[in-house]
Amino acid sequence: MRVIGLMSGTSADGVDAALVEWDGDAADAPFRLQAYREEPFPAELQQRIHRLAAGRVEAPEVLREFARLDVELGERFAGAAAALAAEAGVALAAVDAIASHGQTVAHHPADRATLQIGDPSLIAERTGCTTVADFRPRDLAAGGEGAPLAPLFHLAAFGSASESRVALNLGGIANVTWLPRGGTPEDVIAFDVGPANALIDGVVAKLTAGREQLDRNGERALRGRIDGALLDRLLDDDYLRRPPPKSTGRERYGSAEAEALADAWRERGGGPADLVATLVAFTAESVARGCRDFLADPREIDCVLVGGGGRANPAMMSALADALPDARIEPFDRAGVPAAAAEAMAFALMGRNALLGIPNHLPRCTGATRAAVLGEIVPGRGGRIRAGARTPG
Repeated sequence: MRVIGLMSGTSADGVDAALVEWDGDAADAPFRLQAYREEPFPAELQQRIHRLAAGRVEAPEVLREFARLDVELGERFAGAAAALAAEAGVALAAVDAIASHGQTVAHHPADRATLQIGDPSLIAERTGCTTVADFRPRDLAAGGEGAPLAPLFHLAAFGSASESRVALNLGGIANVTWLPRGGTPEDVIAFDVGPANALIDGVVAKLTAGREQLDRNGERALRGRIDGALLDRLLDDDYLRRPPPKSTGRERYGSAEAEALADAWRERGGGPADLVATLVAFTAESVARGCRDFLADPREIDCVLVGGGGRANPAMMSALADALPDARIEPFDRAGVPAAAAEAMAFALMGRNALLGIPNHLPRCTGATRAAVLGEIVPGRGGRIRAGARTPG
């Protein structure tokens, strides 16, 4: 089965697309990554997404902007899928499904509420492919947090009989997946740790008046000095202390908090590089504490495999090495999965399982009361869903 996975994360900087193929049986692995591409969003579109998610759209325009972005992102997701298929030399008619995570603009698990946009009906209409989307709401309906969902893929891709690993994704939010040596799905623990790039990117954008959107290559963090008092204050966070299952997003660690941090720092007369260095240390220490408090003795962790944008930040990788000195710190690529493609590949797996009627999450990780088949299916052109697919339940 061939499935294109589409992913746009909390940074809202673009859509990742991965074409993944499985042989005829129902096992999650082995799989083959046939092609991958990234489609960056224009800065103006990214800013509109962040404004909507932060509740900064004027009240009379909120619903219109929500609806417009739902359509615009659907068009971009469809375009990314079509471009990927063309690049791979695969006709869209030969693709069994597209699985789209969508763009999260609200995630409030305490209210059993989550919202992703990027109209799947438009994706199905533009591409002709059956489209699976809206994965998170079914997990919430089953009593879960709706996140994290990637651990199903992490187990298939990174589970090892010879060593205990942590899969760490450093996107806008940091999340970890514990994969003990020889572990089963029931042994996996996963949760959102806290912020990764969301606060760093937001602070850089604020301090440069929007001229820069991230700390490229960790240049500021590498020049800066950690402010111990601020670091202690950031680590004194109820969310960090809360045991899993738990999930979070830009509603807690987004533009508003980043701008408040930048404004307070500027009033103190602090150097921008020192603030960025402190936020990098905050992420690394939060990860280390999360591992120690909720996963295992850090000395039992043989390897931390790192994905997401943070893997390309030398300052972040160095801080992780300092915070977890007993573990190897390596990018996903060392385990055979291109780090940039991993999240899109995860949703390709989830879409495939949805079409096969196979549960596509790990309830222990999300807190759901039972294993379910997540995702809503929009049939492709002609109303056809892949032959052999079972009704999700």
